[in-house]
Parts: sequence; C-alpha cells; structure tokens
Amino acid sequence: MTAFGVIVVDKPVGPTSHFVVDAVRRGTGVSKVGHAGTLDPRASGVLVLCLGPATRLSEYLSSSTKGYEAQVQFGKSTETYDGEGAAIKDTGKSPPLEEVLRVLPGFRGDIQQVPPPYSAVKVSGKKAYQLAREGKPVELEPRTVTIFKLEPLEYQPPHLTLWVECSAGTYIRSLAHDLGELLSCGAHLSQLRRVKAGPYTLNEAVGLAKLQRAMADGSWPAYLRPAADALPDLPIVQLAPEELELVRNGLAVPSQTVPHGLARALAPNGELAAILEAIDGSQQWHPRKVFLA
Repeated sequence: MTAFGVIVVDKPVGPTSHFVVDAVRRGTGVSKVGHAGTLDPRASGVLVLCLGPATRLSEYLSSSTKGYEAQVQFGKSTETYDGEGAAIKDTGKSPPLEEVLRVLPGFRGDIQQVPPPYSAVKVSGKKAYQLAREGKPVELEPRTVTIFKLEPLEYQPPHLTLWVECSAGTYIRSLAHDLGELLSCGAHLSQLRRVKAGPYTLNEAVGLAKLQRAMADGSWPAYLRPAADALPDLPIVQLAPEELELVRNGLAVPSQTVPHGLARALAPNGELAAILEAIDGSQQWHPRKVFLA
C-alpha cells in the first residue's frame, strides 16, 4: 500500500534496529522503510521509523536531539563499554555520591568524546567493531558532541541512573566509560533506554509486539503519524493549489517576506509537500526535497 508518515516504536532489548525495520517492511507491505537513528540491541526505547517518501526525512530526524535514561555500573570497565564485553578493569569500587556530583559538570556542554572501539565508526573503510573483533588496534579520533542535560536520577551503588539529553552522534557508552576513568574506579553502561528522539517521546510510541499484532490484522495504519508533524521547529508555508504545482516541478514559490533557513510546505490537504529553503536572500522559497509527485 502507499504509506507516507512516521511510526514511533518502543523497541525492546534484544532486536537490532534493522530487525525492526525489516519486520515493519514485511508486516506493512511498504517497501521503503528506514529508521531515524539506530538503537543498539541492548538498548530499548524510541525508534523512529519513516515510511514511504518520509524516508527522505531521516537526515533531519537523525540529527535531532536525543534523550536517555542511562544506568552506569561502577567498578568495572569493559572492552565494549557495556555489559557484553570482557572486563579490562575490575576494581569492584563505587565512588561516593559527592565525587560523582563533583565531576558531572565537566561532561556538560560541548565536549570531546572518543567513540567506543566497538562501534560503527569507519576506520580506513572498515567499521571499528570489525577491526576490534579481528584483534586489530583501533584508534578513533575524538569528536565534538553536546550534552545539553546530565542529571543524576538515582544512585544505588554500584548503579547510577542518569538523565542525558544530547546531540546526535553522542555515545552514552563512552560517557559511562569516561566517567569511570575520571573517577578511577572503572565503569560501563549497564542499561540504556531512549525516551526521546526529536519531537517524539515514549508516550507516543507503540510497543513492538503490539505493532506486530496490528500488522497481522491490518490495523497498523492507526499508528502512522503525519510526516507534516515530524519537524515541528520548522515554520509552515501553506501552499495554494497553483503553488503546489510549482513545487512539484521544482520551482520556487513567492514569500511575503525575505525567508530564512528551512520551512515545511504543506499541500492544501495538509500533507507535507516539500522541505523548502531560502537561497541568496531572495523573496522566494526554493524546494529542497519534494515528497508529493
């Protein structure tokens, strides 16, 4: 069937993001399905799926702010920075809460972070985890990420639960590992749940098992959210029928003022017609991505 929109899934621990995408592709009969930011198999929570032409929104949604509840386990560092890997430091010690609170501010804001050696970051054309599994040394360059919020929710040693709101590309596993290194006790990420991805939260997500039942009985479109709602921070340009034809043909439409940045162009029926962009200070919106043929 023709589908154009977003399904927000509450992914359980275990399946890969690719497994969920493939299950939705088969269950809905929609050939084009993609996710807007992967979740590791050991992580659960918000996985945003884009269906049909909405797959072209993935680049915008993937770069959106993410929110997590992360459980850090002190006393042991692992080679994968989570509970799956072999221990590389095992002190069995947990720091006092005062020490944790003292160092947390250093992880807020723009920070330099080195991705885990077991990650999908490419090194000389190969993914880092492939090299690591082959026993080859993995040297990854630090990158700038932004931690907007980092707050302790609960501390029951050796487990510290944190609320993390961060930019795309942030590795919570690295955050846990680096915290353990700074406190000289070692640490790894023991649990991770994504509770927010861009405008979407767990409150809007459907469990995978429930979605699979809906796909089996054909009621899954009830969980399909409008693509027009996917980028709420962008202003809306409401197109008249003649303007919609211009946009469909890749032509600019006039603006009452000099536009800036990007905007959502809505067709007369309310569907997302295109992402528009302002170019060279002209009093026009130019199509950047067109969704309605």
